[in-house]
Amino acid sequence: MDSPQCLVTARQGAALFDLGVSVVELAGPDARLFLHNLCTQDVKNLPPGAGVETFLTTAKARVVAHGAVSHLLWQGQPALWFDSGPGHGERILNHLNHFLISEQVELADRSNDLAMLRLVGPSAAALLENVVAAPLPATPWHHVTRAVDGTDVIIRHQVILNLPGYDCFFVRAQAPALRERLIAAGAVAGSDATHELLRVEAGWPVYPMDMDENRFVVEVGRAAQAICFTKGCFLGQEPIVMARDRGQANRLLMGVLCGAGSALAPGTRLFQEDAEVGQATSSVVSPRLGQAIALAYLRRGHQQPGMRLTVEPLSAGRVAQVSELPFGQRT
Repeated sequence: MDSPQCLVTARQGAALFDLGVSVVELAGPDARLFLHNLCTQDVKNLPPGAGVETFLTTAKARVVAHGAVSHLLWQGQPALWFDSGPGHGERILNHLNHFLISEQVELADRSNDLAMLRLVGPSAAALLENVVAAPLPATPWHHVTRAVDGTDVIIRHQVILNLPGYDCFFVRAQAPALRERLIAAGAVAGSDATHELLRVEAGWPVYPMDMDENRFVVEVGRAAQAICFTKGCFLGQEPIVMARDRGQANRLLMGVLCGAGSALAPGTRLFQEDAEVGQATSSVVSPRLGQAIALAYLRRGHQQPGMRLTVEPLSAGRVAQVSELPFGQRT
């Protein structure tokens, strides 16, 4: 299915994306307190069935990983899952294991054992409810466990793409059957390119394209959603609190409307007059907005929506405009 049709389905129906996922499991009596001390969210008080968007950081509050934590019951045992994009499980596991000393916590990379299908669109909830014959969570990052053809599926509500969405986690061997079951119920298979377009329009950052261990976590622009400032001590807290108390970050991930032309290459520099004020990370051409768009880190003083910028090379005269995220503020 071509990209325009996929986009229509995601915005008007239910598009199904098979993206891959990294899942690191923490189990044991000290699991919540252990992860609480290493991430930016309040995990210690996270009730069963709930989840939160969060970061793992270094002591200097540089980004190690960005994803979600879920407090769940899997195969009869309570656990925490930290999930992120595909290919990061071993790195996240190693980071957590580095800080494990005497706590009663069992760590395991479940990325090869589990699969995740993402269903997105205004019809996603109704379609899934028909498949599982039960209501679904209405609160973002909350989940329920439902049986589908005798297999447990964890169904989590999220709005990563700024559209109603549900992530379905299950044993990898069941992926073909569940995928076909959802398509038979009315979901339409979506492409990776369509998901990437929707991701950039929504302003959802991914590792390492939009952040890495050199990026100060506050600059990613997800502080309101992914950082708890009242949870007490955690790794990276001091520089995060200092930035909060100053009321500003030196750079911030913003949207940039790039006008006609191709998407920007990662690292493309943005200028105001002759001064470099930012660099692009992810970029796509958006049919909905009728132009190329990009995520970009912009320096303080150059983050005002509507501000005009120039894209390198300056000799080309390509003009861009700062935008809030998500682009178009679709809800």
